[in-house]
Amino acid sequence: MKPRHEGRPGLVTVTFRQLSPEEIIAVAGDAGLEVLEWGGDVHVPAGDTRRAREVAALTRAAGLETICYGSYYRVGHEGEGGKPGFDDVLATAVALGAPSIRVWAGTRGSEAADEAYFARVCDDANRIADLAAKQGVRIAFEFHDGTLNDHAEAAAKLLAALPHPNIDTLWQPLVSLDAGQRNRSLEVVLPRLAHVHVFHWLPGDPIDRRPMSEGAALWTAWLATMRAAGRAPDSLLEFVKGDDPGVLAGEAAVLRKLLA
Repeated sequence: MKPRHEGRPGLVTVTFRQLSPEEIIAVAGDAGLEVLEWGGDVHVPAGDTRRAREVAALTRAAGLETICYGSYYRVGHEGEGGKPGFDDVLATAVALGAPSIRVWAGTRGSEAADEAYFARVCDDANRIADLAAKQGVRIAFEFHDGTLNDHAEAAAKLLAALPHPNIDTLWQPLVSLDAGQRNRSLEVVLPRLAHVHVFHWLPGDPIDRRPMSEGAALWTAWLATMRAAGRAPDSLLEFVKGDDPGVLAGEAAVLRKLLA
């Protein structure tokens, strides 16, 4: 594998929710990928530490590495809707051997959130970051619509309000943003960037998932921006066209070339 400071190609496992963890590991390995973000909604459910340990062992045996537990924990909303609490999420991440946990910054987009709601999310973020730090696990916000981390200015405000040393953020090129906004959002999060979710999508209803080969120029520029800032995060493919495992090898080949 590449040295840790070089970005490695990987997969967000929710890309193939229809596959078992064993099948995920097989297709990822066959595609030449190296790292995984295991999803907490299907593959490694929060609270099922036994399954987490099994998946961890399978991952290691295949020569792959888990870099994140992709939880669906909504910061500021613990205990709502019967969803697992953060204690279960953290215990599962530890059993999985994940060095970080992906969380969502609330349930409201930044434009719909008042200061009281913003403070509520920040308070819970600090709480879970403290808990995770005790277990040697980092917290990373999803960069996504419908959260407080949904564009450049929102990300800047959120991260500035949370200087906690155990809080990072992810990044992905949101289709809701124009080209300039995408570039600006990446520049803003670079100092706290954990890893990136990689895809090439075009706006539409539904979103038009396009081959990575068509987005190679965009990703070449974004990766160059990361490298110029001294950052080379792991880059994980997410949600390929048609949710088809058969296209993964081709997408991975493009990603590996971009990272080379």
